Amino acid sequence: AHEEFWILCLNRANLVLSKEKVSSGGLAGTVADPKVIFEKALSLQSSAIVLVHNHPSGNLKPSESDNKITAQLKNAGEFLDLPIIDHLIISVEGYYSYADSETL
Repeated sequence: AHEEFWILCLNRANLVLSKEKVSSGGLAGTVADPKVIFEKALSLQSSAIVLVHNHPSGNLKPSESDNKITAQLKNAGEFLDLPIIDHLIISVEGYYSYADSETL
């Protein structure tokens, strides 16, 4: 009944090294701090990251803040040679994939 933000840290073969909870919030949002995200991924020597968060409302449409943080993290990942290969939004209705929708 609340929003959470997780990352999947991947190796060079895109196998999951670790799943890491970044934050837990309320019904309307949570904080995805880039410093926390990249610190976790770099400490595990990840080769890529998948971002994952839920929408307790059931709405799968990305919010403007979802789009903004995705773009910021993608740019930071490119600079660090640690690509964001997808951002998934999960709800009881299913999921939304930025990669599948070609908006990543």
